[in-house]
Amino acid sequence: MSFSIEERGRPNTKEFRVFFKNSEGKFISPFHDIPIYANEAENIFHAVVEVPRWTNAKMEIATKDPLNPLKQDVKKESLRYVANVFPHKGYIWNYGTWEDPHHQDSDTGCVGDNDPIDICDIGNKVCSRGEVIKVKVLGTLALIDEGETDWKVIVINTEDPEAGDFHNIDDVRRLKPGYLEATVDWFRRYKVPDGKPENQFAFNGEFKDRDFAIKTVKSTHEFWKVLISKQTSAGELNCMNTGVSNSPFCCSFAEAETVVKSVSPCHFLISFFYHFKIIDRWFYYEK
Repeated sequence: MSFSIEERGRPNTKEFRVFFKNSEGKFISPFHDIPIYANEAENIFHAVVEVPRWTNAKMEIATKDPLNPLKQDVKKESLRYVANVFPHKGYIWNYGTWEDPHHQDSDTGCVGDNDPIDICDIGNKVCSRGEVIKVKVLGTLALIDEGETDWKVIVINTEDPEAGDFHNIDDVRRLKPGYLEATVDWFRRYKVPDGKPENQFAFNGEFKDRDFAIKTVKSTHEFWKVLISKQTSAGELNCMNTGVSNSPFCCSFAEAETVVKSVSPCHFLISFFYHFKIIDRWFYYEK
C-alpha cells in the first residue's frame, strides 16, 4: 500500500494545504482512510509525518477541513513556527486515531485533546512532509496541555537500518542515550518562547513502555471507530472520507477531487522575512 501527496496553495500562508492520494492516485483523507495497521499481527502501524525533523513550521492534519489535508497551525491570526529552544533545532524527531474530548483517561485523569495521536519517530531518516511510514511502537509520554491528555508515542520507522535493535522504551534509553531526556525537555519548554508556562506531564514525566503505548493507540482507535460511524458527536471535526464504507460521511472520489480542486494550485513563494526572524533564531531559556 502506497500513498502520495498533492500540495495546493502557497507555502508559508494560511491557504497552503497538502492533500493525500492512494496508490491509484485518488484523493483520500489521511485522518480516516489510511489504515491504522500496516501489519496487525505484529502491531506495526501507519503514521503520517506532519513535521519533518529539524523543521519549524507547525504543520498538522486539518481535522475540521474536508478530506483533512495538512495545513499550518494558526494562533492569533499568525502562522505558527516552533522556536529553536537551545540546544534544539526545530522538531527533534519526525513528528506526526483520535483522542476523544469527552472521554476521561483512566490513567491521566484528563480528557483527550480532540486531535489525532502524535508520534515521534526516532529513526535516522529525515522524512518528507506528508510521508506515510510504517512504525514500531516503543513507548509513550503523556503531556498534560491545559488539562487535556496529549499522548506522544515514541516509534521507529520499520525501514530504519537499526529498527531490529529497538523493541521497547528501554532500548531507546540504552542505544540513543540522552534522546528521551531531550524529548521531555523539548516538550516541557517549547511554548515558553511564546510567553506560556512550561508544560506539565502525567506520571512525573516518566515514559510508559511498549505494551502501555500500544494499548493507548488501540484505545484511541476505538474512539475513532465510534466517531466515523456517527455514534458520537463529531463537533467541528470533519469526517469526510472515501474508504470507510459503513460511514455516513463516505463520499465518492469525484466529490473528493472537487474539494481539492477548489484550492488554488501550489506556488512556491517563500517568506524570507519569517525564515530569518524565526527559523534561524536561537531562544536561550533560563529557569
